[in-house]
Amino acid sequence: MTLQDRVRVHEVTLLSDNWYTLRTTAFDWRRNDGQWQRMHRETYDRGNGATLLPYNLQRRTVLLTRQFRYPAFVNGHDDLLIEAAAGLLDDAAPEERIRAEVEEELGYRLGEVRKIFECFMSPGSVTEKLHFFVAPYESSMRVDAGGGLAEEGEDIEVLELGIDEALAMVADGRIADAKTVMLLYHARLHVFPPG
Repeated sequence: MTLQDRVRVHEVTLLSDNWYTLRTTAFDWRRNDGQWQRMHRETYDRGNGATLLPYNLQRRTVLLTRQFRYPAFVNGHDDLLIEAAAGLLDDAAPEERIRAEVEEELGYRLGEVRKIFECFMSPGSVTEKLHFFVAPYESSMRVDAGGGLAEEGEDIEVLELGIDEALAMVADGRIADAKTVMLLYHARLHVFPPG
């Protein structure tokens, strides 16, 4: 039996199509015991995205961004959010899109990038799947100051941090973005030798 055999969609209602798309759906779910249960769920569709952590092995550093995020602010986060560079795919291939995002946000034109995994970040309500990448960087790869695109409302500060400092910032709560935490722990386990 596939999931297609366990879901019967009855009604999908568009609630908002302003910034992204919010729908509510009435459906039946076939439970493990074989019984059908009526459910109602809202899904927020913002498209899929990609994120990347640039690292420098010799200097033991990573590049991150710092920017204002209104949803984090209204949930009590009274500081700018420190994050890995990221963006929505907008119909581009994940590697192509993340290269453009890194250049816009961080100001670096990368060479080799390596995909490490894909994850749903909040599957209870958001449809987005993120493609995660890492890539080495050198100062010679910097092509401009970064900072994002003002016409998209981006006002991004570029941070270069030591990997140990970045991990300490996760531990004390200064880095609270899930994709960034995942990338930093991946880097600690698989990119940077113990030091």
